[in-house]
Amino acid sequence: MTALIKRLNQERQGLYYGWRIVAVLAITTTLAYGVLFYAFSVFIEPMEAELGWTRTTISTGFSLALFVSGFGGLGVGWWLDRYGGRALMTVGAVAAVLLLFAWANVYDPTIYTLIWIGIGMAMATVFYEPAFTIVANWFTLRRGRALAIVTLVAGFASTIFLPLTNYLNEMLGWRHAIMALAVLLGIIVIPLHALVLRRRPEDMGLSQDGIEHPLVDVSVGKPKRKPITVGEALRTRSFWVITLAFGAVALTGVGWRVHYLPYLLDLGYDPAFGAFLTGLIGAMQVLGRLIFAPLENYFSTRVITAGIFIMMFAAFIVLIAIPTQAGMLLFVVLFGASFGANTLAKASLVADIFGVTHYGRISSMMGLFLTFVITAAPISMGAIYTANGSYDLVVMLMPLSPLIGFFIIWLLPKGKASDL
Repeated sequence: MTALIKRLNQERQGLYYGWRIVAVLAITTTLAYGVLFYAFSVFIEPMEAELGWTRTTISTGFSLALFVSGFGGLGVGWWLDRYGGRALMTVGAVAAVLLLFAWANVYDPTIYTLIWIGIGMAMATVFYEPAFTIVANWFTLRRGRALAIVTLVAGFASTIFLPLTNYLNEMLGWRHAIMALAVLLGIIVIPLHALVLRRRPEDMGLSQDGIEHPLVDVSVGKPKRKPITVGEALRTRSFWVITLAFGAVALTGVGWRVHYLPYLLDLGYDPAFGAFLTGLIGAMQVLGRLIFAPLENYFSTRVITAGIFIMMFAAFIVLIAIPTQAGMLLFVVLFGASFGANTLAKASLVADIFGVTHYGRISSMMGLFLTFVITAAPISMGAIYTANGSYDLVVMLMPLSPLIGFFIIWLLPKGKASDL
């Protein structure tokens, strides 16, 4: 009788509420990544010129934000599993806006570093990890489709915000450009998080996917397995293989997303064209995710992930071997597609292997270990540039990361974590 009442309520309500949440997260994560992550690379050169700081100093602030975001993710994951994301993601967006205004008015490198530490905490509340946790709680059978929608839309973050940020920088100067982005983030993200996000479908008298599920895990045709805790996940080989493989790839992927535009400017490309080319990586991320989704019907996620890593390896070989405008464009296609598919591959592996009951905490724990790599990437590339006066050495070293990830991912055991 209870199940019948739920079904009737859902039919009366029309569109399943989870899809409204997916739509909101698609919009807000696009804005969050565009403003807090991708826009940064546009401001490296104007900050360097006005403030006289080294590229290492400027990159250190951003790297620390990524580091803090990883540690903050532990608390965020615990909160999301326990209380949901509405209040946390709303407060995080408010904090991000205030900190952006602080960045726009900074003159002291110490204050600048402290501001980015705060932005790192805000990142932990508005980036993919909290969004994925919310989606995992609202969807089971349609989780892949829901995740794909969020990441497909957010994949355009760099495509939209790098040219937009470059335009604002040229028209207003870097300080006012940051303030304009802060206003944009605030007027859209804050109200959407506050008004639409909800913890779980059960809290609204709904069920996952908007339908009643059978008492079996229909994805494998077996009885539902016992939820895997964080402690149990840490004792599996799968957890560490995924962490090490994606960590190796993140060293290159994340670091180069920050430094690719400055690299193009060093090569003499026009800033507008450089921003366009760098932003095009986002559109190629969407292409990679569109390719990834149907491949899941034919290959295991492990095999697909290995292919993604090889594609990224090929991208950097192209960057080295074809240092022309055509080579840069081919690099963007290969790198963007692999970087975009990489995000979905990690989310799918974690959900498939460990389930969704403790998804937030398990994913955040994995993110904590990845944080050390993600933090080191932009700052180390900036340091190598400062020491050598060019990105030549950085470019020569980068193919090693996805190649290492390719070999590590084959160590991933087959089956669920509970079967290992």
